[in-house]
Amino acid sequence: MKLGLEGKSVLITGASKGIGLATARAFAQEGCAVHLVARSEGLLREAAKTIAADHGVATAVYPCDLSRAENIEALGRECANVDVLVNNAGEVPSGPIDALADADWRRGYDLKLFGYIGLTRELYAHMKKRRSGVIVNDIGNSGENFDYNYIAGSTGNAALMAFTRALGGASLDHGVRVVGVNPGPVRTERMEKINRRRSLDLYGDESRWMDLCSSFPGGRPAEASEVADLIVFLASPRAAYISGTVVTIDGGLTSRGSVIKLK
Repeated sequence: MKLGLEGKSVLITGASKGIGLATARAFAQEGCAVHLVARSEGLLREAAKTIAADHGVATAVYPCDLSRAENIEALGRECANVDVLVNNAGEVPSGPIDALADADWRRGYDLKLFGYIGLTRELYAHMKKRRSGVIVNDIGNSGENFDYNYIAGSTGNAALMAFTRALGGASLDHGVRVVGVNPGPVRTERMEKINRRRSLDLYGDESRWMDLCSSFPGGRPAEASEVADLIVFLASPRAAYISGTVVTIDGGLTSRGSVIKLK
């Protein structure tokens, strides 16, 4: 299926690794120029070099911290003409409410919640003016599958789901689409780090971290490339009448609502 994205330009935050990097590669494969944003300049430049060599597309890097409003405003000015924005940068701390101080909540929200809102506000204004553009928010299924031990993440993601639906519900009147994706567990560096710590606590052996994935649908987490493929489709003209909605990609994990625990 041809997605009709060739020649488009895409700004992807958190693009140095994980879902962000996989998304950059997927857009480049469709012939898009990619603008990569993350805090790590070295990883960004390496990613851009590889993507340009593999796919022959233009690349640009913007090493900056999107938890700072001035950086969001500057990036919005530099990238005012991009066709697609993928908000992906963010890492909200895990733990129950009694394990998190105010500073933990604010640090996580400054980058993910307010980072998404701020960059959307900057680029939505330009898209609305020219009556074209797509914004995809990579959120997370804890916003609908509430987790006591990830309370800050659940709360922030639920807010971003509401934000996506509220803006996307009216944005198509101005030629702009706003959509979200809610990944469940995804095989990334961050997931491995968290599960190695849990595996050490549970089994005394961090190398058994994949054992913790046995209860996931299909006995595995999603691959970053699977989430990236969904993001690319939603950003394409093939999804031209999709706006104000959030698509969950978790193998059915959120829908396992039986009072009987499923193995």
